[in-house]
Amino acid sequence: MASDLSDLLHPDLITVGVTASNKKMLFQQLGALAAQTLGLAGGAVSTALAEREKLGSTGFGGGVALPHARIQGLPRIVVMIARLAQPVEFQAVDDMPVDLIVAILSPPDAGADHLKALARVSNRLRDRAFVAKLRGAGSRDAIYALLTSDEPGSTRDAA
Repeated sequence: MASDLSDLLHPDLITVGVTASNKKMLFQQLGALAAQTLGLAGGAVSTALAEREKLGSTGFGGGVALPHARIQGLPRIVVMIARLAQPVEFQAVDDMPVDLIVAILSPPDAGADHLKALARVSNRLRDRAFVAKLRGAGSRDAIYALLTSDEPGSTRDAA
């Protein structure tokens, strides 16, 4: 299975240097980004992410979180990436604060495709060297290049 995530990504849904003091503020910023780029109701996106988070932390470990939600009016599954300026507390499995967020938004009827997208993204994020490259990428374009490369350990210079 290809590790390239280009079918789920849009460059304008990647943001770096985000400042948020907590999860709520972070989800509000992700909602605003979704509203601006996808024309969705920002409040609905932030609420859906927060509601899913109440079921259990999506803090993945290693400073990474994988929040996800189903959003009414969304035509296809999309992935949003946010790299924070300062880590926030996320009640992650390893109790480490989170500075890299990879959010998955799906249409309500995405079903198995939502789970497949979660699996694809989480498999990519299990590669610690790859996560280190995402943290080191200097720009939104560099992050996009890393995530759309088909090789998990790609040596492509994306900085």
